[in-house]
Amino acid sequence: MTDIGYEGGGSRPSETVAGFLAALAIFFSLISLAWHPLRLILPAILIALIAAAIGGRHRRLAFAAVMISAACFFFGLTIAVVTSRGLW
Repeated sequence: MTDIGYEGGGSRPSETVAGFLAALAIFFSLISLAWHPLRLILPAILIALIAAAIGGRHRRLAFAAVMISAACFFFGLTIAVVTSRGLW
């Protein structure tokens, strides 16, 4: 039986969770452009920041999730104001 160590190139479970959280944050951010922006974008930013805090091998994906969430926040509110839609 071999000893499975995380230092030997394997990924820790928290790194996998961080990758899934980052992908979820990107999905929520992009959906918020078409639906109510504040209802989805604020949790998406929080999820992206949690994924960035976990870090690991998916830190570039988590960074992208934070940047995409910030951009979608700006563009989502801009689209809502220009089209006179509700923010909530």
